[in-house]
Amino acid sequence: MEKKVPVLKICMFGRTIITYGGQPVTFGRKGITKVQKLLMIMCYSGEKGMARNKLLECLYGREEILDAANNLRVTSHRLRKQMREEGLPDYDYITVRDGMYYFQAPMEIEVDALRFQELVFQAKEASEEDKHRLLLEACELYKGEFFEDYSEAEWVLVENSRLKMLYEESLLWLCGYLKEKGEYDEILRLCTAACNIYPLDEWQAVKMECYIAQGRFADARKEYKDTEKLLIEELGVTPSDRMLKQLEVLRERMVDASAYIHEIKERLKETEAEEGAYYCSLPSFRDEYCFACRIMERKQIGMYLMLCTVMNEKGFPQENTEILNAISKELQHTIKHSLRRCDTFTRFSPCQFLILLIGTDEESCKGIFDRISNNLSGVKKEFRNFLKWDVFPIEEMDKIPEQKK
Repeated sequence: MEKKVPVLKICMFGRTIITYGGQPVTFGRKGITKVQKLLMIMCYSGEKGMARNKLLECLYGREEILDAANNLRVTSHRLRKQMREEGLPDYDYITVRDGMYYFQAPMEIEVDALRFQELVFQAKEASEEDKHRLLLEACELYKGEFFEDYSEAEWVLVENSRLKMLYEESLLWLCGYLKEKGEYDEILRLCTAACNIYPLDEWQAVKMECYIAQGRFADARKEYKDTEKLLIEELGVTPSDRMLKQLEVLRERMVDASAYIHEIKERLKETEAEEGAYYCSLPSFRDEYCFACRIMERKQIGMYLMLCTVMNEKGFPQENTEILNAISKELQHTIKHSLRRCDTFTRFSPCQFLILLIGTDEESCKGIFDRISNNLSGVKKEFRNFLKWDVFPIEEMDKIPEQKK
């Protein structure tokens, strides 16, 4: 009886993983080698094969190789030798016919990226129920960006963009289908994986929608806060309009109209007493600012908006991530503990903080930013040299003009 040959599995989504019979194939190196690249490229080309010029371009890119064709022959020979050393059958894995290169093997080969595409294309002609099953399997195969260990190659960038589009279209269809079924936990599971791969692509907003639909308002708010922190503090961007819209929906749904006043007060109050000024999200700060403008319509109280920007040595907003993170972390802590509990502040952008000061005057504002700067100098003296302060009075003119009837 002929012995069954194990399966060669190649994972090209996310971190490159090659296994044979469940055992890793590493070719004795931690980093990806030319031999591994050749194996991945040829296996991904499938039965259609690859033209010699295209293969040379994919394998060597813009490297200056004096004799690329000879290097390809040497790499092909090393592939056969190293495959044998890794315990795979001794076989002529790469064959050439009419200028086309083909990968042939005595074992079954499974490539996640090829299977992913096969499932997506099958789903186009399938019934709704089968489409759900096929696209679900496809999305679960998508563990990360295509061939990310070799992401600098031009052909990988092009292919990655195409596969990402297929993934997004598939996931959007699944979210719509599952939403109609009320299967929000399944949407959350799929979108959590998508957020891990693409944190800037707004899948967090879909998660917020699910939490709100389930009445899980605390989870929705936490999702927003975590996302805001990730985007502003770590990635240097601001939340999208879609995320802010979801937060507005969340606010509308947070308070049950049938609740008693003491229950509402319990929900509204701070969970724990904290010293210093009140730090809030950017949307919450906007609400505070709009409310302050309305107060000015009825009573003239000194109110000022203070902007603190972290600068570089040339007098421009700081862009060095390492320096910016170090200063911003200490600056946020210093602002909080240099102001009154009735003052409010937020992080407006990666290099800027906004402070809302109520019941103060312009002279006091100068004392406030001097106090913050001095306190920050106590942490590290040169930090204060990176700060630029601007202060603006909040006046009645800041309110939205009345509409003409």
